Amino acid sequence: MQRADYASSYDPLHYETGIQEMAQPIFYDQAEGLRRMTQSDPNQSRPVRVIAVSSGKGGVGKTNVSVNLAMSLAATGQKVMILDADLGLANIDVLLGLHPKLNISHVLSGDYDLSEVIIDAPGNVKIIPAASGVSSMAGLTDAENAGIINAFGELQTELDVLIIDTAAGIDKSVVSFCRASQEVIVVVCDEPSSITDAYALIKVLNKEQGINRFRILANMAHDMKEGRELFGKILKVTDRFLDVSLDFLGAIPFDIYLRKAVKKQKAVSQAFPRSPSAQAFNMAAQKINKWPMPKRAGGHLEFFVERLINSI
Repeated sequence: MQRADYASSYDPLHYETGIQEMAQPIFYDQAEGLRRMTQSDPNQSRPVRVIAVSSGKGGVGKTNVSVNLAMSLAATGQKVMILDADLGLANIDVLLGLHPKLNISHVLSGDYDLSEVIIDAPGNVKIIPAASGVSSMAGLTDAENAGIINAFGELQTELDVLIIDTAAGIDKSVVSFCRASQEVIVVVCDEPSSITDAYALIKVLNKEQGINRFRILANMAHDMKEGRELFGKILKVTDRFLDVSLDFLGAIPFDIYLRKAVKKQKAVSQAFPRSPSAQAFNMAAQKINKWPMPKRAGGHLEFFVERLINSI
């Protein structure tokens, strides 16, 4: 476990006793889906890297992070897809000015296959859109969440990286999609509620789901030093109360060009590729490309990757 000696003007330790645990872990049988995934493409040479991008609270720029990381990874030659997993409040298509006719709700209803709702986005990135303003999609049952995850067992799209832009918080869908991923990026900004809610998310995923590695991305930081100090604040409390490993992915600076890109409904890496935030996303993508590639399922419900991993 990493250690750090970062000074902190804000100590979140006393919030530990006020954070509630999730009541029960989610249980469902995915054996059939796993079999389909492992058998459908035995000749695939590279496994898919599945990354959940999440946050303890809304308003920290999580969706912008998901989109721009996807664009930056695609620019390195990776085949990248984003699943908008904020199921009832579609954000990614709005952020990019896209107007999909179909979305994940049509897959859940059984009217369309997953492959039929995929759309192309700028930067050679593919998108699976969420529904917009559909309250029933925001409160899916465990079985319905499992059904969405299981739909990937039939997907034949060639893919290197799947980024899952989860909803904020610790509801069932967030937990389901984080469990289904090999890597969890937690986006946090330097404000008390963001820090404590990020810790709550990490705690739930660790204590209830057994996830013990998290990548921390500081967003809207003034500089890298501030980002590392923010990482140190979270590391301080997790080292005391949890058995987890945290890795500092980087810091995305507060950047006027990113705001301009949002108004243009474009990713900053596409609209202003030389801007400080675009360069920071590129650096984060380079780090991601250096992470060890998955060899096989790692103990969680990593359904998405099973069909693309060679038999040993």
